[in-house]
Amino acid sequence: MLKTLLKAIVFFIVLVSTVSLHAQKTVALNETSKEHFFVNKEIVCLEDPSNKLTINEIKSSNYANKFIANKDYYPKNYNRSSAYWYRVKVTFTKDLGHSAIIEFFDQITDHIEAYLPNENGDYVKSLAGADLNFSDRSFHHKNFEFLINNVKKGEYYYYFRVKSKDKVNVIIVFRTVERFIGYALSEYIMFGFFYGMIVIFSFHNLLMFLAVKRRQYLFYILYILSVGLYEMATDGVAFQYLWPNHPIWNEYAYGVSLFFLSSFGLIFTKELLHVKIKAPTINIIINVLLVIRLLFFLTCLFYNNDWFKYKYLEFIPLSLCFFTGIYIWWKKKYGPARFFVLGYFFLFTGFIIKIVHILGWSRLFIGNVVGYYSLSFGFLLEMVFLSFAIGDQVRILKRKKENARKQIIKQMQVNAELKDNINKDLEIKVEERTKEVQQKSKELLQKNVTIEHQNEELLSKNTLLEQQAEEISRMNILLEKDNINLKTNIEKVTDARVNATELDFDEFSLKYPDRDTCYKFLSELKWENGYACIKCANTSYCNGKVPFNRRCTKCAYEESVLHQTIFENNRIPINKAFYLVYLMYNHKGAISSHKLSEKLGIRQSTCWTYASKIKKVMEERKKDLKGVGKSGWRKLVLDK
Repeated sequence: MLKTLLKAIVFFIVLVSTVSLHAQKTVALNETSKEHFFVNKEIVCLEDPSNKLTINEIKSSNYANKFIANKDYYPKNYNRSSAYWYRVKVTFTKDLGHSAIIEFFDQITDHIEAYLPNENGDYVKSLAGADLNFSDRSFHHKNFEFLINNVKKGEYYYYFRVKSKDKVNVIIVFRTVERFIGYALSEYIMFGFFYGMIVIFSFHNLLMFLAVKRRQYLFYILYILSVGLYEMATDGVAFQYLWPNHPIWNEYAYGVSLFFLSSFGLIFTKELLHVKIKAPTINIIINVLLVIRLLFFLTCLFYNNDWFKYKYLEFIPLSLCFFTGIYIWWKKKYGPARFFVLGYFFLFTGFIIKIVHILGWSRLFIGNVVGYYSLSFGFLLEMVFLSFAIGDQVRILKRKKENARKQIIKQMQVNAELKDNINKDLEIKVEERTKEVQQKSKELLQKNVTIEHQNEELLSKNTLLEQQAEEISRMNILLEKDNINLKTNIEKVTDARVNATELDFDEFSLKYPDRDTCYKFLSELKWENGYACIKCANTSYCNGKVPFNRRCTKCAYEESVLHQTIFENNRIPINKAFYLVYLMYNHKGAISSHKLSEKLGIRQSTCWTYASKIKKVMEERKKDLKGVGKSGWRKLVLDK
């Protein structure tokens, strides 16, 4: 009973598997079939979240019923962390008699494994994808191709394993080799035409830039070169010709080229349409968008390059350029903007058609070919009309220059007429002036004769004056000598009076009238035997901040002229302090503080304090002062 039940279960599983196998739509091909796109139920798929399933497991009966029918027109890898297995079923009604291939279109697919049956029924593995070096491909073509090993009559299952970091359209196409060669040649001819146009436009605008030195040509060159790089990156041509052995650059190429495309597009818009002058608010918006675009680009480049896939964000700068052109054309009536708007209209249309194509709707309206190449057509038409815009701007500038040249010629004619009239007036005035000059010349000649006679008289008088000046000079020399002697005698007399008799303050002030005179006296008295720094004993010095202070040139210590004198910490005028010492010495300390206050005009208490200090010093130096006469007061000045 149990064995019968097990047989029934196995029979049911086989029956279900068979039903599942026959649920897939079979594609019938014959010798007349040149090309076929696998779509809808012609493809079944299986998601492999573990990324570990092998071909032997996939083709076994355990997984045959796990494939599900494709729900889209073209399958997609919705979960990019998983591997996806795709199966197509083909029936050759007759032997083809020629080679054929299976082709995958989406150039950003990272890894494709194709398992195609050979004549022995075994599956042969082939590899392709954007992660492999270009030289490792079976066919050196921008798409991914696999050679069908068996084109004999019969029914075959083809398995494909697809793994990609980006979301891709799994477009599987059957083509004969003959059809592939014709299609590839036509496509590459179209690429040559497109990229040739970019080179021609770039070279033409480079010559214009070198000729007229207008920055808009340079930005236009950078813009169309960015367009070319983006198209090459998305078509796979750049990988084929520019970096075939560095597939890692495929992850950055279209993101970098899109950044330059949008940035130079915005800058070119500003330059061509004079946005800064005609629309200052829009100019600020463009500058802000440029900064935001740069920050987003740097974030994608250095933080997460997976964000490069948000290509739809380029709709924002594209729309801003389109709106700017419409505004300046419609509101500011700027002629070249009409070609700019027309060019961006075609690019805008191509961009929308490209989105429709990516969403898989283009086949319903315009066909896959137009949808696939719509953005390229849009860029091409945009370049043409932008060139018209630049040409129209040059025409306007040329017309303005021509008008300016005509105005200059007209003004030159007016200037010439004015010049002729002025010259005629000047000739008449010159004749009149010449007559006046001749008349005045005669008068001057007569005056010159008179002046010559007067000069002769002056010369004789100057001779006498020179003789008198020499006599006066000799007398001045003699007077100067007498003055010097007189001054010397006065100083001697003053010193003698100071030392011989008691002087009042006014007479004393003639010798020591102010602070500088007193400081000079103290400086000569203090350092009469030479200067030596009290800190380091250095003998070299320079002037200090206060007059007559001395600063050491070695340790920079500045010694005050009052330091180590009786006047240190003095709070009364220095000349009065000198006079107080002088009085105390002459009276041998017997003069009262009241008398000192009367003579000096200083408070009695202050005079008493200073008198006490001086009297103490006189007592200490009594022996030194003995027999020195009236000049002994000077010896009280320095501290021992």
